[in-house]
Amino acid sequence: MRERLGDVAAGALAREELVPALRATRDLDPLAALIRLWWLGVPVSTAAADLPLSELVQCGLLVKVGDAVQASVHLQPWETGGYVVSDRKVRPGDPAVRRDHVVGAGGASANLAQLVTRQPVERALDLGTGCGVQVLHLADRADHIVATDVNRRALDLAQLSWGLSGIEGVEVRKGSMFDPVEGERFDLVVSNPPFVISPHARLTYREAGYQADDFCRELVRLAPAHLNPGGHCQLLANWLHVKGEDWQDRVGGWLAETGCDGWAVQRDVQDPAEYVELWLKDAAEQGTPAYRERYDEWLAWFEAQNVTGVGFGWITMHASGTLDPVVRVEELSQQVELPVGDYLADVLDSITTAHRLTDDDLLATALHLSKGVLEERVGVPGAEDPTHIILRQTRGLRRSTTVGTVEAALAGVCDGQLPLAPLLAAIGDILGEQHLAPTPLRPLIAEGYFHLPTQT
Repeated sequence: MRERLGDVAAGALAREELVPALRATRDLDPLAALIRLWWLGVPVSTAAADLPLSELVQCGLLVKVGDAVQASVHLQPWETGGYVVSDRKVRPGDPAVRRDHVVGAGGASANLAQLVTRQPVERALDLGTGCGVQVLHLADRADHIVATDVNRRALDLAQLSWGLSGIEGVEVRKGSMFDPVEGERFDLVVSNPPFVISPHARLTYREAGYQADDFCRELVRLAPAHLNPGGHCQLLANWLHVKGEDWQDRVGGWLAETGCDGWAVQRDVQDPAEYVELWLKDAAEQGTPAYRERYDEWLAWFEAQNVTGVGFGWITMHASGTLDPVVRVEELSQQVELPVGDYLADVLDSITTAHRLTDDDLLATALHLSKGVLEERVGVPGAEDPTHIILRQTRGLRRSTTVGTVEAALAGVCDGQLPLAPLLAAIGDILGEQHLAPTPLRPLIAEGYFHLPTQT
């Protein structure tokens, strides 16, 4: 399809601009007709559409428009090799979105799929499956999949997605939150939930009708009861930034209540106006008579709750069974190595190991500098010593951090051969400092700059 459209038209489509793609498909050859029908969502002459038209109209996938036909759904090839079926994309000038609209797979769907652990599991739950895209990713590593949604139309289109993709045996259940799987446990729970924070639940696919960000909090609170020992729950979420409150304390508080090891990452944050504009545009409401009224109402609602912004990110919980669960909340705005799921276990292991090792254990450990870590020295030209020493990861989460002389020296000598204690003693002798403590290394272990021999 991309080859048929060309780079210019394909790039314009990514911006929801149709004109270049319409020009590129005006000859109406068979592939062009299919692209216009199933991807662009525009009418195609019955003479040009070489398809079993009567059958497709009868089952509701096409509708007649004069002497043409138009698709009632959007058919999207997906990176796994399968297909995703959803309602047609909503563009400016289209009729108002129906309440049970089934949104297609987009950036959020792809982000969640990149985050989810790649470890094989017996039982997986796709909570709020929507158009069914996460199942396409889980199918090759889960023996049994249960998919739920509150929207019956979503479940119908999801089953069509799986049928076209050759996926069989998915168990479908209708209901809200964890109600359809009450009393059941899973090795993996994934969810791209209706996390949008708004004053009214107008659209099922994005809003759950809870107060503020309570829906995501409740999802986090309930998930551990449905995890097998060693299981993971991974979901996308929004959370409020409230005046006078640290957002990290807010989200960390959600996780602290679970008894699971938790890792929450904020990938983006928008001010209230940006957030409202994003979701009004999402429903193609810009330019409609109700736009200003809904914009104003939404902002007033945020203002009444002292909201200064809304965070976007991901949350991972691990039912490790420990009596001393570890919670880490951080912001990662940089590009990370994808898929995160390939090295998620290492990330969680680093976080928990750094917390649970005693000082004596740490001193007796022969640490390794992780692969891909570089050192940068920043200073005034000609100066004897640098102003800053920075360790930078070129792999994984690609973090960077400013370190002191001791940590920088350890980065140069930690190769897994000698325990930390003699290395610190030798560095202390050079610097004229005795009894250097291992404490400054804990955050560097937690963030993956150093790893233990048992870690990859």
